[in-house]
Amino acid sequence: MFLAHRAEDGREQSLQAHLNGTAALAALFAKPFGAADFARELGLAHDLGKYSEAFQRRIRGADLSVDHSTAGAQEIDRVFGRLAAYCVAGHHGGLPDGGSSTDLASFPTLSGRLKRPVEPYGDFAKEIRLERVNARAPRILGRGGFTLSFWVRMLFSCLVDADFLDTETFMRGSPPPRGGSVSMEELLTRLETYAADRWGAPRTALGRVRNDIRRACGEAGQTLSPGLFTLTVPTGGGKTVSSLTFALRHAIARGKRRVVYVIPYTGIIEQTADVFRDILGDESVLEHHANVDWDDDESGARDPEKERKKLASENWDMPVVVTTAVQFFESLFANKPSKCRKLHNLADSVLLFDEAQTLPLPYLLPCVRAIAELTVNYGASCVLCTATQPALGPLFQAISPELALREIAPALPAQCFRRVRYERLGMLSDEALAERLNAHEQVLCVVGTRKQAQAVFRLLEREGSFHLSTLMTPEHRRQVLAEIRGRLASRENLPCRVVSTSLIEAGVDVDFPVVYRAEAGLDSVVQAAGRCNREGKRDADDSPVYLFQPDDAYTKTLPDAMKLPLEVMRSVLADGNAPDSPESIERYFTELRHDVGSGVDRLRLVERFEEGVRVPGRPTFPFAETAEAFHLIAPGARAVLVPRTPEAKALAERLRGGERSRELLRKVGQYTVNLYEKQFESLRALGALDVTERELAILTDETRYSEQTGLEAPTDEGVGIFA
Repeated sequence: MFLAHRAEDGREQSLQAHLNGTAALAALFAKPFGAADFARELGLAHDLGKYSEAFQRRIRGADLSVDHSTAGAQEIDRVFGRLAAYCVAGHHGGLPDGGSSTDLASFPTLSGRLKRPVEPYGDFAKEIRLERVNARAPRILGRGGFTLSFWVRMLFSCLVDADFLDTETFMRGSPPPRGGSVSMEELLTRLETYAADRWGAPRTALGRVRNDIRRACGEAGQTLSPGLFTLTVPTGGGKTVSSLTFALRHAIARGKRRVVYVIPYTGIIEQTADVFRDILGDESVLEHHANVDWDDDESGARDPEKERKKLASENWDMPVVVTTAVQFFESLFANKPSKCRKLHNLADSVLLFDEAQTLPLPYLLPCVRAIAELTVNYGASCVLCTATQPALGPLFQAISPELALREIAPALPAQCFRRVRYERLGMLSDEALAERLNAHEQVLCVVGTRKQAQAVFRLLEREGSFHLSTLMTPEHRRQVLAEIRGRLASRENLPCRVVSTSLIEAGVDVDFPVVYRAEAGLDSVVQAAGRCNREGKRDADDSPVYLFQPDDAYTKTLPDAMKLPLEVMRSVLADGNAPDSPESIERYFTELRHDVGSGVDRLRLVERFEEGVRVPGRPTFPFAETAEAFHLIAPGARAVLVPRTPEAKALAERLRGGERSRELLRKVGQYTVNLYEKQFESLRALGALDVTERELAILTDETRYSEQTGLEAPTDEGVGIFA
């Protein structure tokens, strides 16, 4: 018997059974986008190299190294061509770059591997037969290269997930506990019950408007055909619940399989996931980002629910997934099997992009192209949710005329959401700014740099003053936010003066009577204003949002990514226009993209994939290069574990003991601060760090971490761009 796998208990899986099992699953996964037969052949071909005598000796104990994926790639290339060969060649190490016809057999590119000598594997014909089949070709967008490369990724996802699952089922002796048993209909019932309890009889005009928006979203979900949508709801308008209402009703009406909610920052994903769990039940919601922890408790007791979610995180086999933009888009441009497994589960789903205006400009075009492909070729309904729509219509229309944005929210009079008045103050020194803040009992001040956040905080009165920035650990920030919310909710009008970087702007649910905002991009200004009079309990004229110009010492050190939005904002508001008017917002985003020009695809990713079909029959795509280069948040940050709590101290000792695991690093993430290279090296030069590995260190000089302002980084760097 030709073997595919051997379990620790001695059980053996035949190669024929594994190939047929993988083929059946791959076909099932590719069915939503019309490629079931094609994916089935990929499943049959992926391990043909295991039919070699060398591999069969290896699996029976011989000390041999055998490349079995190249043989399958060469065989399926003869039958189906290069697109199929990419998938099979990469099913272990990752999708390769295409390379060129001059590549040598020793090169890791697909062209090189198709020339590589392989162990004879002809015995496969005794058990497996590959057949030419027809697949529904994707609708070509643009010049076709990006579309075909995306199709390869989706087929690759079907193959590697099927391979993992069939292997895992054999090794476990039973199917792994993934997925959710709750239907979309039941989830909608839970949502309607929640809405009736919380929003049923609103006492304020704002509450009534929120109900109107939610009802409109429900009706749109039922009646509108799948496609591309916008949901433009000002901050405080109940966007999260309304968008979920649309998603569930649309999923039921149009047969969508799951809902994926994409959030820009890890700093707010836990808050949104908690809301969803409260509404839909913990068993139906998968929270997936770098800091989530699925480990069993400290006693070692096995938690079946955590195990199920840990497994579901590998391929997003859950009814509702809450994830980050980094996780979502970097997976779409990844090449490794572990990151790509989930992609096929985006087909026939409802995808909600919260705070869509935060997509980084240097990667805007690749992200928009990916959303377009999911909408046109994979049956996804995509919703861009934001308080300030970033005028993406022209970008989508340039890709395809059928990609028309449809607004879900009802047209409401502007005064419905007028909760603040804006006033520009001109330049303020830190001292002048602090004097104004100290004159308020409750006030929020948002600045552009971590350095200024610390400097202004030190000038505030101690009682009731707080600082928030990414120089504090996530666990510490949650503690401080909880105290801030408690003070704001108190009937005693406790003092609460907060200085924060932009991390507080997107999705953090706080309500201040007064907000100060350092001049920045118009979307940031409007987001900051959303923290003022959020619940509409005060008159708009009594709820000021003050815009001020920081000292030049701060603005001159801003990176170009922040300088350009600032300049465009000043241009838009030069004539006295209201920052939150639809006209100002549309003009802002239009001018911003015009000024950026080709900067919306800084790495030329879309162009490079489009160019990949220049040679007929030999598509050459830069899968590996793209995966290495595509990072929504620039790599290079160095993490410092701050042992300020017993839990963090215990994690530090485990790291010093040499322990390393993905689960451990997830836990460590809750107690770390990310520093730029110069900041990290400055602390190391001062002897304040115990460097355990290239990207991670433990803070040894605990005097460097303040309970008020976080880590004292001894350089001028540090812009509060990402939370």
